[in-house]
Amino acid sequence: MPPASPVANAPASINHYENFPVASWLCPPRLRAPIAAIYHFARTADDLADEGQHSAEQRLAQLQQYAADLQQLGSAGEAAMLMRTSWSHIFGPLAVQVQAHGLPKPLLADLLSAFEQDVRMTAAQARYTDMAQLLDYCRRSANPVGRLLLHLYGVVNAKALIQSDAICTALQLINFWQDLSQDLPRQRHYLPDADLTRHGLVRSAIKPEATALTPELQSLLGELNRQARSLMNHGAPLVHQLPGRTGWELRLVVQGGLRMLDKLDAMQGRNLYQRIKLGKLDMAAMLWQALRM
Repeated sequence: MPPASPVANAPASINHYENFPVASWLCPPRLRAPIAAIYHFARTADDLADEGQHSAEQRLAQLQQYAADLQQLGSAGEAAMLMRTSWSHIFGPLAVQVQAHGLPKPLLADLLSAFEQDVRMTAAQARYTDMAQLLDYCRRSANPVGRLLLHLYGVVNAKALIQSDAICTALQLINFWQDLSQDLPRQRHYLPDADLTRHGLVRSAIKPEATALTPELQSLLGELNRQARSLMNHGAPLVHQLPGRTGWELRLVVQGGLRMLDKLDAMQGRNLYQRIKLGKLDMAAMLWQALRM
């Protein structure tokens, strides 16, 4: 869920949607209300998909109703929906911002489709067959957040959108590789089958509590880190298209992602057993690198 947005106030994606600049002093005051509305919409959907003791069927039913309520925004049935829905506290503020800022509903719907996919694949213990399939998930789970925020900032040129997608996808991938030790025991498998096979690895043998850190596994995890770094570097020039405080927010996000990749590289594959995160000491390095961008 990567999480993840290109104008976050946290260094890198830790859990879904923790990186929105909801209360950041860097966030332009005029955009705090729409950003908060988007955040609460995504955060609630994430909770529907992942929190509590509900069955997969119950989670999917809730997400589908949530998606149906989203489609009522801006329609003749909006008022009736807001009267009956369990999420009027979410859709009421969101409706105001959709009207005020023309927020594209298809991007919000893409987020919900990714949440549904997560529920279905976890329940079925399904795997991603190749990187293309995983990147398609990132296209819906992470990239819409960046595009929504760029829409609010009035940056809509094609190059900026591509760069935003690269940053968001990179953050989502970093989140995956950061969380391997937690996701694998929960039957969330983000290591693509094709990449495992290419490195001579068998998925059933990769268990955080028992897997030996072989050269093949280290090679795979290092390759995945390099791919995320390449995407982040590709998107980094976007910082020069965003003005003022917004651009500084983005600089910190980019540097936070790169800093996390430095830590993952230093672990040489031990992130399979241990989840790491950025701390206060990392912020000084991030600020320095942000100043140099």
